[in-house]
Amino acid sequence: MSKSGGLDPDAEVCCPPGALLHEPLSATAAADMAVKLKALADPVRLQLFSAIASHAGGEACVCDISAGVEVSQPTVSHHLKVLRDAGLLTSQRRASWVYYAVVPDALASLTALLDATAGAPS
Repeated sequence: MSKSGGLDPDAEVCCPPGALLHEPLSATAAADMAVKLKALADPVRLQLFSAIASHAGGEACVCDISAGVEVSQPTVSHHLKVLRDAGLLTSQRRASWVYYAVVPDALASLTALLDATAGAPS
C-alpha cells in the first residue's frame, strides 16, 4: 500500500466476481478481506465509508462527510485513516483539504464476497 492510502497496483484483487461460487477463499485473500470487514465493522467507519461512496463525484472531503457523525474531528480523521490503511479509501491533498474516494477494487471485492451467498443454491 502506498503512503497515500492507495492499493499496490500489482496486488491481485481479493475476490474476482464469481470466484467465491467456485472455490473457497485462500488464506491470503481471507486475511485481506478480514481487514476490510473489520474496518467496516465500526458504525462510525461504516457511516463515513457510506457517505464517501454515495457522495456526488465519488469523492468527498472531511467537511462534506463529518456532518451528522457524532464524533470529534480528530476521531473522524482516525476512522478515515483506519479505512485507508485497510485499503478501502484513497486520499489526495488539495490545498488545505484532503479528499477521500472509495477504492473501486476494494468495493468490487466486498460486493463479490457479500453477493456470493445471494447466487448460491438454497
